[in-house]
Amino acid sequence: MNDSKSDDTRNGAASPGPNPKSLGLGVALGAAGATALAAVVGLGVVYTGAYNVAATEEHTSLGHWALDTSFRNSVKARADSLTPPEITPQMLEAGAASYKAMCAHCHGGPGVERADWAGGMRPRPPHLAEAAAHWETRDVFWIAKHGVKMTGMPAFGVTHDDEALWSVAAFVKALPGMTPDRYGALGGQAGHHGDGEGQRP
Repeated sequence: MNDSKSDDTRNGAASPGPNPKSLGLGVALGAAGATALAAVVGLGVVYTGAYNVAATEEHTSLGHWALDTSFRNSVKARADSLTPPEITPQMLEAGAASYKAMCAHCHGGPGVERADWAGGMRPRPPHLAEAAAHWETRDVFWIAKHGVKMTGMPAFGVTHDDEALWSVAAFVKALPGMTPDRYGALGGQAGHHGDGEGQRP
């Protein structure tokens, strides 16, 4: 029997390796276990109220990244098929009036800060005189029309027609680089929240 083993060794025979089926089953069971554990932890957070929803507390870095990345990718995926109309001076004038009435409270403008209470929102509304540089006009239109869940951003498409919202989007896109004097001259003075042209009857 010893001679047989020696012959196997000399002939290069080796003991069989791990069974691929067993490895696959182990990986699947491990993944299922990790998923079940994550689900249990998630349900625990939901039902115990462990997550602090207070707007006086900032999001965690991971939470902020996840929300912001999801937000940007979601908007881009849905707005990319939109074609903006040709931008005219009349659109900018109309958009300025609507922006000052509906948007400036939260988003400010060149030389104009947000309302004090907007600083208590989470996520904090972006100052569009800078942030608009990172969005396309069609993105701004989509956001204004459909709103954004869990941000305080309303869907103005419920109360305003597309023409009015394209005007707002065109004005927002023109904010970066706009001087405070130019901002003040367009659209007159800010009105009350909910005012603006293009409201649906």
